[in-house]
Amino acid sequence: MSAPVPHTAPDPLERERAHLSSSRSALRAMRADVESLDIKDVTANWVNAAVLQSQIEDRITALADLAHTPLFFGRLDYLHAPGAEQAEGAEGEQFYIGRRHVHDADGDPMVIDWRAPVSQPFYRASKKQPMDVRLRRRFGYTGGELTAYEDEDLTDAAGDEHASRLLQSEIERPRVGPMRDIVATIQPEQDEIVRAGIGGSVCVQGAPGTGKTAVGLHRVAYLLYAHRERLARTGTLVIGPNRSFLQYIEQVLPALGELNVAQATVDDLVAHVEVRGTDTAAAARIKGDARMAEVLRRAVRSGVTMPVEPVVVVRGSRRWRVPAYEIEEMVRELLARDIRYGAARDALPQRIAHAVLVRMEEAGEAPDDRVQDAVARNAAVKSAVKSVWPQVDPAKLVLRLLSDAEFLAEHAEGILDAEEQAEILWDKPARGVKSAKWSAADAVLVDEAADLVARTPSLGHVVLDEAQDLSPMQYRAVGRRCTTGSATILGDLAQGTTPWATSSWPEALTHLGKPDATVEELTMGFRVPREVIAYASRLLPTIAPGLAEATSVREAAGDFTVRAVQPSDLDAEVLAACVSALAKEGSIGLIAADARIAALADALTAAGLPFLSPGEETSADARLTLVPATLAKGLEYDYVVLDEPSAVVSGEPDERTGLRRLYVALTRAVSGLTVVHAMPLPGQLG
Repeated sequence: MSAPVPHTAPDPLERERAHLSSSRSALRAMRADVESLDIKDVTANWVNAAVLQSQIEDRITALADLAHTPLFFGRLDYLHAPGAEQAEGAEGEQFYIGRRHVHDADGDPMVIDWRAPVSQPFYRASKKQPMDVRLRRRFGYTGGELTAYEDEDLTDAAGDEHASRLLQSEIERPRVGPMRDIVATIQPEQDEIVRAGIGGSVCVQGAPGTGKTAVGLHRVAYLLYAHRERLARTGTLVIGPNRSFLQYIEQVLPALGELNVAQATVDDLVAHVEVRGTDTAAAARIKGDARMAEVLRRAVRSGVTMPVEPVVVVRGSRRWRVPAYEIEEMVRELLARDIRYGAARDALPQRIAHAVLVRMEEAGEAPDDRVQDAVARNAAVKSAVKSVWPQVDPAKLVLRLLSDAEFLAEHAEGILDAEEQAEILWDKPARGVKSAKWSAADAVLVDEAADLVARTPSLGHVVLDEAQDLSPMQYRAVGRRCTTGSATILGDLAQGTTPWATSSWPEALTHLGKPDATVEELTMGFRVPREVIAYASRLLPTIAPGLAEATSVREAAGDFTVRAVQPSDLDAEVLAACVSALAKEGSIGLIAADARIAALADALTAAGLPFLSPGEETSADARLTLVPATLAKGLEYDYVVLDEPSAVVSGEPDERTGLRRLYVALTRAVSGLTVVHAMPLPGQLG
């Protein structure tokens, strides 16, 4: 049962503040209990002690009381006691909904975790479907202090549904620092995705401002709550497009009490070789094509040859002979099974040893498994396996494939045409793996080859954000990490800014190995001003025909200005727009084409305006970030100044990719957008 609110304070707000104070005290007591644990006499050895101590330290960290983070943000007053499976509570009981569970000294809950079943109606209940809730109360905070509340009577079925002003205020609240959680503002359609079962994979097509990234992160937090033991064994991973993005989102899960979720980029996953080179767009597109998987499969198996000599095993005074044709049958059978190269290579000596044991038994001997293992390690058997099924080094194999035209032609026959082969061949063959100037696409090929040799370990759940930008081979690399687990795929087809960006989610999910994943579409924007999203959506017919246009439910209009200036005044006008934005509350992003970044950095420095790079945490004293357009995806700022849209478009290899990059840049603003341009705007913007 939840602890009762003290009745000494007649003012409802004071009563809620009293409950907040009591809850914070209870949380501190919970943390003190963990800190006081003595494990000296409960562990069998130093390994167990180290593991347990690490778990205790994680628990202490998870129970930290974050001063500026509300401990609870809502309250549910039920009409009746919850069902037997939710046995906490009696008729008319109140449940406070927060980021983590808090209980008093008797073990009674004072705050219920937002992920618990009893909390679900806070997000989904309505007057049409009250879910046995009499009243839903939302709380407003300022600097961690409870300053307001707002009630919604769900028993009044005849009453109108009104948008919550506190909810709207929280969504639109200016922010400084990294991405926040949205646990207090999750919408019903978002909650359905967050609470989807672990057994299946979910793909979220989300327009700008729909909260798809936050939904993905909260889904991880929910799955860790509902399936903690399972995911503790198998692991979870969040994959983002770049380091700046990962730094931006890294505080969301810890704020929800989840500390053990790994984060990486796709490049991190495939870091078998040092990336020092770059590809042309054409070469990168071919190397990222799914057809390369078959080229690599052929190349990996190319070293397998059929035996021409028998294997003769000497044991004591006896010689046991396995003829070449019998070994050939073993090799062909292993090839036909299409198991991984390394596993097949490991199986071959056991097959040969088994053939020897059959001969021993026929001769009246009674060999056991130890004899078979000894025969498998026999020098003659090992020599035969080395000759027939040689070891493969994945990096060396890819090196040869990209350096040797004849080797590539042999294994790409009927898959890549001559022009495609010539495009991906290196101009100057490298001397070795370490000296080669590997590209990011090459590293993915090495990862594919490595998986053909030995199975890549699978995780329990993977979140893949900005998924629309991956190549088919990159999808395969991610899919290998969750073959036995599930995935949450997040993206927006309209924001695909690579030449190989996917054109449809079914195609992408097939490459990922999750063709049966459910595709959900979020089109309701909560943070991007409606004027801004309407302006950016003028690009959709060109960059993503058929994709539903995003809408904004924000009541606040936001600031939106498009300003044409003379070329000689461009830098000064951009700086003036930044100064104007800095006069308001919140974070500011100055987004520009990559080629313009150096000039703008010099102009900002000369004007005495301090600025940050993407990924660096904003603060009250440093709120302006200079953002190359190529790193803007996934980030958001209260106010955005967009420099020269046409330069953003022309900075990409083709117009469609350039317009998609512009669409991303236009939709990073939460409260206001100022577009400053000297060149004519792209025609699609009207």
